[in-house]
Amino acid sequence: MLDWILFFIVLWIVVVIPGLFVIWLNRRYPEEQWDWEWTDTTEVKFPENFLWGVATSAHQVEGDCTNNNWWAWEHAKNSRGAPRIKTGEISGNACEHWTRYQKDIACVVELGCNAYRFSIEWSKIEPMENQFDQAALTHYKTLIRELRQQGIEPMVTLHHFTNPLWFEKLGAFEKKKNIHYFVRFAEKVFDELQDQVTYWCTINEPSVYATMGYFRGEFPPGKRNIRKTGVVLRNLLEAHVQVYTALKKRPGGKEAKIGLVKNLTQFDPIHRNFLLDWIVARTLHKAFNTAVFQFLKTGRFRFSLPGLNLVRHYNGHAARSNDFIGLNYYSHFNVKFSIRRGFVFQLHKDDVATDMGYAMYPEGMYRALHELNGLGLPIIITENGIADKRDDRRFLFIRTYLYAVSRAIEEGVDVRGYFYWSLMDNFEWAEGYAMKFGLYAVNFETQERTLRTGSEAYRMSIREAAREA
Repeated sequence: MLDWILFFIVLWIVVVIPGLFVIWLNRRYPEEQWDWEWTDTTEVKFPENFLWGVATSAHQVEGDCTNNNWWAWEHAKNSRGAPRIKTGEISGNACEHWTRYQKDIACVVELGCNAYRFSIEWSKIEPMENQFDQAALTHYKTLIRELRQQGIEPMVTLHHFTNPLWFEKLGAFEKKKNIHYFVRFAEKVFDELQDQVTYWCTINEPSVYATMGYFRGEFPPGKRNIRKTGVVLRNLLEAHVQVYTALKKRPGGKEAKIGLVKNLTQFDPIHRNFLLDWIVARTLHKAFNTAVFQFLKTGRFRFSLPGLNLVRHYNGHAARSNDFIGLNYYSHFNVKFSIRRGFVFQLHKDDVATDMGYAMYPEGMYRALHELNGLGLPIIITENGIADKRDDRRFLFIRTYLYAVSRAIEEGVDVRGYFYWSLMDNFEWAEGYAMKFGLYAVNFETQERTLRTGSEAYRMSIREAAREA
């Protein structure tokens, strides 16, 4: 009799309880999948005054960003003596956007866009600690003036992955005491540009900066320390709150719309009936998504892994530190448990892969928008795009992802704008120039820009939205 009791106890612990938990997880976190064969992606509606834009970042397009951490990273070797950039390339002249910005603005106009998101290169504004380059500030003022003259709304990003070398040598965002340097830079730029700029993004993708630089080691400074990853993420979030608070107190601050840009990548279990895959997926989602959202909603930040409570932080001002939230969305990751490696990423066999190796998953955009809607903030999609060298998936990508956006709006999600990444091919960080995200192809020998055939989907969508409005 005792043997049977023990058998049923073990059965409940090993089989029944985990099985019931898996059933609950599948219902609580469904992996949305739509039947695209029967979906009319032209049936979309967008609000009036919707921001239709394209996005770039300074280091990736301007050229001659020779005084920042990424320039140093591109010229360094790893422990095996191999280049840090997978292609062995350096950013160099990039797209020469610094001097060709007028032609690039003409490309924005050709697309029919009414907005342009770009970043301010900190290392050009403050090349040495507390020494500001007025000529560089004047350049950005001239760029913004040209945008305004063309009827294009500028959106400025203050930090997009790059640090001046002097700031990097001080430890950058590894040290909380260094945040004041970034706040000072933000105040300087804001004072110069606030009369012509309404939309301000404080920090682009803090989770990516922390993860790629301190967890995976593929971005500078190339470290692999899980606790330091949490510390850097905490400091970036704290920096956002401090910048928001400081700018709101300055002339023009009340009128400015200021927000953090958060990438959202869902982590879904590759085997939805296997509890260990679920544990990996939910752990990663909590660490790199939920922890940030909770901080923005409650002021409480907790970066943890099973059995490890790594970093805790509280800032009561965090819940009032955004006028909008920027969303960068590309895809989800399917993950599975591995005894030797902890977890691995894997595509489904029927996924359509992008050149970056992740899947086209427009349903994830819909999921991301609904998840962000819980913050109670207006949402601006600040990045969404596809690396597609053959240009044989871009048209479908744009149509399906915009359909997902429209569907979320129809269900009450407050989406104010959509910015495609990117206006043109550029230096895609650790991937070099191999990844072709651009609506415009760039010949890097002649600097000629050519609108890709697949990009017509975006131009058509903007025209169709204007007719519906």
